[in-house]
This record gives sequence, C-alpha cells and structure tokens, in this order.
Amino acid sequence: MLAIGSDHGGFRLKEAIKEYLAANQIGFCDFGTHSVDSVDYPDIAKTVAQAVAAGECERGILICGTGIGISIAANKMKGIRAALCHDVFSAKMSREHNDANILAMGERVIGQGLALMIVETWLKSEFTGGRHENRVCKITDMEQNR
Repeated sequence: MLAIGSDHGGFRLKEAIKEYLAANQIGFCDFGTHSVDSVDYPDIAKTVAQAVAAGECERGILICGTGIGISIAANKMKGIRAALCHDVFSAKMSREHNDANILAMGERVIGQGLALMIVETWLKSEFTGGRHENRVCKITDMEQNR
C-alpha cells in the first residue's frame, strides 16, 4: 500500500498519479489535499510520513509546487528518507542506493508524462543493499542521535 499526498500546488499531478496507480492495480491511500484550495504542505507531509514510518504504508509519494518544501518537511520525521526526484535516473538511484521510502516531486517543475515515468521507475526499483546498506545505517544512526 502506498501513501500519497499533496498540497494545492501538487493536487493535479497527484490526481494523475492516482489514475496511474489505479490503472496498474497498485493500492494507495490518499492523505489529501482534495482540492486546489490552499493548504500547508507540512501538514500533508506529516500525515504521509507518519503512515510510512509506522508501517501502515510501505512507501509514499508527496507532491507540492516544487517538491522542495514537502520533501524537507517529510525528512523531519524519524524513519523517513524522502527523495526529491525530477528525473528517472535519480528516482532509480534513490531506491537502489538510498532506500528512499518517499518520492517527492514538484508539479510546477515537471510535466505529467515525466512524472509518471519517474513514479513507475521508483516503484519498480529496489534497494540493492551491499555497500549502500552501511551508508543508510549511518543515516539512521544520525537520526537516532540528534
């Protein structure tokens, strides 16, 4: 199960991603927003990140206007590794090397077609472990000892 959420600046792209997920029979839970009315992105980031950190959802997708604010907010939550990706290669590497559990994107930065390719790549990519495992563990240790 995926958690998905956006602020008003990412609402339209979130809706397009939901259509893609439904068409590909990928389960998701929409944590809002549910319109283009202004909302605060940290609130959406928090609810999605909490669902992922608690194990209620395996991974998450967050969208705002640029992806920057919502990814910063999500990364404040313990256990979250949110990666802001606006290209397919970064999406792939965020999973394979960093074990990112939240994908963040900006609706005002990329088009829908590219965003859907990024989502598809990110969902199909898996953490490779190996030498990257130690690095991810160091990130977790930093988080534990702040």
